[in-house]
Amino acid sequence: MTSKRYLSFGLLALTIATVVGCGPKAETSRVQAVIEEAQTLDRNELYAKAIAELNGKEMNAVGNSSRGATAQEYFLQFLKGRTFNTVTSAYEDDAELRAEFPEYKADLNAKINWTQPKNNQIFAQIANDIRSANPTLSMTLIQDGSQIQSKMLDTGNLLNYIPKEWAGNAETNGHPFALQSLNKVFMYNNLDDSKVFTNMWHFVREGEKPMFMGPESEPVGKNALLMMTREDYSNVIKEAYDALTAPEKARIDAVVAVTAGEALDLGLTHANAKYALAWIKLWIQQYTKMTDDGPTMTELVKNTAVGTSGLLVYSKLRSVAETELSSKKNVEVAAYNDGYKGVGGFMYKHYLQVLKSSPLPWTSVAFIHYMTTTMKGFSPWGKDIGGYSSDPTVTPDHSKDGVGNGTIAAPEFSALNDRGYTWWAANEAGKGRLVIEDPVYTSSVSYTVGDWISLI
Repeated sequence: MTSKRYLSFGLLALTIATVVGCGPKAETSRVQAVIEEAQTLDRNELYAKAIAELNGKEMNAVGNSSRGATAQEYFLQFLKGRTFNTVTSAYEDDAELRAEFPEYKADLNAKINWTQPKNNQIFAQIANDIRSANPTLSMTLIQDGSQIQSKMLDTGNLLNYIPKEWAGNAETNGHPFALQSLNKVFMYNNLDDSKVFTNMWHFVREGEKPMFMGPESEPVGKNALLMMTREDYSNVIKEAYDALTAPEKARIDAVVAVTAGEALDLGLTHANAKYALAWIKLWIQQYTKMTDDGPTMTELVKNTAVGTSGLLVYSKLRSVAETELSSKKNVEVAAYNDGYKGVGGFMYKHYLQVLKSSPLPWTSVAFIHYMTTTMKGFSPWGKDIGGYSSDPTVTPDHSKDGVGNGTIAAPEFSALNDRGYTWWAANEAGKGRLVIEDPVYTSSVSYTVGDWISLI
């Protein structure tokens, strides 16, 4: 009887081990192994593996940007050896492409379903899919560094892949791997010549009501406020304070007297944290809540919006239609003013990640490779100002987008002349000095400074 009991226990243990081996951990190991091999492969080797895996199947992806739907169409056509002809407005066989990528498959039978979640439900959608018995999602394009770190990276739900041919900076854009960086910048209506914004504190001076999407409704905006409390950005805010006049400082000093104690309560020990908290407090108390950056820009460019201001996506300026009532000429980018002091806005990122339970990992990494190392792959995002590929070699130059010839047909719109990622990201006087999202830092203060912001 004893031997039979031991045998039964042994079989039970073997069964449990087998089940566990086929569970989430095994899936993670399978996908991780693909990623590790993929990072050693050249472009053509990688795409060939994707074709072999994807043919006859569908891959499901979820992303915060609807432009992924365009990118996936370009990618599938590329795998077939075809490119889009702008003259004929159709995809056509591309002899040059096929010569460079002889592994193409003209009769590839495949589909990528790209969906965009609503109301920031992407984290729940990914977590639920991973926990399901039959996961369907393979990869994601995702934003909000704070939640990505705490809910996706720390848990191991998302896995990082960096393409071999990627020419970006791994320290700033590699962990988690970024598709692009996007700007939200301080802008203002310039029709009141007596009212200038040459200092970030001018946006919170008495009477100002800058337009902004609420930090509770748009997490990347709240992340920007959290980042301002990091020592390097707090120092920039203090530097801008030092450039103010004595009357301007007097109002701020009363707030700083309160935030000095609050900084210590929040565990912010660096000397200038109180100035960052003071700016944040004034901003939260004064901003005008907007539902989206589109309506914000529509309002800002109006002839009747004299003296108004906002913090919004830079690229929205490009879509403004010129009318008798509105014009791109009515808007200035604050950081472009000579002598501007302080941060010029903030920069957040779209990250590309592979789900640990990805059914099609080779296709996932190949698609990520295509979007981040080729001009065509990044083009759905690269067509706009204010968006920069993590690979500088595939970022289009928009420095002369606003250059015309001065005529009615081609007027000058200087605010459209994008100074580029390097200028915006540099923390140097005379540069954009954007507050750049750091997932690790934002997640570390989300339950302290984040709660403090929510209670203002």
